[in-house]
Amino acid sequence: MYRVMTKHKCFISFKKEDEYYKEKVQKILQYTAIDKSLDESIDSNNPDYIMEQIRKEYLSDSTVTIFLIGKYSAENLGLKEQQYIKRELQASLYNGKGNTRSGVLGVVLPEMELNIFNAVNYLTCTEHDRNVQPYYLLHSGIVINEFSKNYYMQNKCICKQSEYDRYCILVKWNDFIIMSDWYIEKAFQKRESEAAKNVVIFPN
Repeated sequence: MYRVMTKHKCFISFKKEDEYYKEKVQKILQYTAIDKSLDESIDSNNPDYIMEQIRKEYLSDSTVTIFLIGKYSAENLGLKEQQYIKRELQASLYNGKGNTRSGVLGVVLPEMELNIFNAVNYLTCTEHDRNVQPYYLLHSGIVINEFSKNYYMQNKCICKQSEYDRYCILVKWNDFIIMSDWYIEKAFQKRESEAAKNVVIFPN
């Protein structure tokens, strides 16, 4: 099996309910990457300050954000509830002075696999009168919008999108733990891809 040897600096975006998986990823990163994760909450209710600290202290030199997608990762749980993973993904996708854009790797935890990868999911493209299948469910009831809108990009019809048109990478948990370095490298390379030109960050 081909193994990627370059160690990238990775930030883990997760909900506290999924800390078990976060710790498992940290053990994996001991061998495949350098962990740059936020281990303590930022003591502030100011969203701009939280964003500034995330960029400055954790994402300024990381290159890949690993977003753990579990039962509590949905946009529609509310801005206050999701303020950290929302800000973390926004900061990861932001490309500017002192904060270059990170690759974003969505790792679907076991309890969410059926919700996202269920083979019967499909979408009908009315513009081109054909189905998109398999269509992975990545709406606001499943993930943060910054992930879904940069997986199914807005600049191209969904029925014509290929993996090369997407900025975010999506992988099942078991596949990730087997080939974590390969998926991290894949997310890292998206930073210089054509898809990076069409990244969107949604206002709060």
